Amino acid sequence: MTTPSTLKLNPAFHSFGLGLRPLHYPDFLETMVPVDFVEVISENFMIDGGRPLDILDRIRERHPVALHGVSMSIGSADGLNPDHLAKLKKLVDHIQPLFVSDHLCWTRIDEFNSHDLLPLPYTQEAMDVVCANISRAQDMLGRAMLIENPSSYIVFENADATEWHFLAEMCARTGCDLLLDVNNIFVSATNHGFDALEYIAGIPADRVRQIHLAGHSQGKELLIDTHDRLVPASVWGLYEAVIARVGPVATMIERDDDIPPLADLLAELETARMIAAAQHRIAA
Repeated sequence: MTTPSTLKLNPAFHSFGLGLRPLHYPDFLETMVPVDFVEVISENFMIDGGRPLDILDRIRERHPVALHGVSMSIGSADGLNPDHLAKLKKLVDHIQPLFVSDHLCWTRIDEFNSHDLLPLPYTQEAMDVVCANISRAQDMLGRAMLIENPSSYIVFENADATEWHFLAEMCARTGCDLLLDVNNIFVSATNHGFDALEYIAGIPADRVRQIHLAGHSQGKELLIDTHDRLVPASVWGLYEAVIARVGPVATMIERDDDIPPLADLLAELETARMIAAAQHRIAA
């Protein structure tokens, strides 16, 4: 069995990228887009051949690719779906991605798939389930995964730990790394009234390999992680604090709905570059 010490490790990759969406395929196929990497949804390409995989192969010739999953269901008490893992393994072997990531959540039970990122109670029982599932996935893939912190809208009264302590123990036990979604931190902190800066101070900074930046919406009572608008000033401010804590890592803009022209996303990415450069000068 693969152990944390024998996993293929994730590189320290200080770069700036975008989530690749079909609207922008022509831009990436026909021009040299000024990004350092792209991220795609793994499940959209877990197929045998066909146009989607051909497009990804062509883009991979120009840009490193990160694979970001949405349905591994890391928190499922009945374990991981072997068919899903086998298809992901085949895609990973084919693409040789920069990173392979998924979410700290559960999405299914038995044969039912909610197609939503459902929250976990931060208990030792849940920790054991999560770590067993991550270890199985990493053993299958032969590499360390990145696990993304969720946005949440409920809290569990029986929680044994804060989310940031849960993430730290998860990394220590499995050897996985973190995909830190800054918008998710802001959304959850606002919804539940905890200090986002305390969260940032509590994460294992040396395990953060990638950062997501996105926007959110105001619901009736809570913020909703909709990924359908510009990164707001509040999230940019938190990004500054994250970069000051973790140093230079891969950063990308994630947009999943109401997707604008590519130039608009590139302008946001330039803001991320400027913030990271300013923090680097301060640290130096």
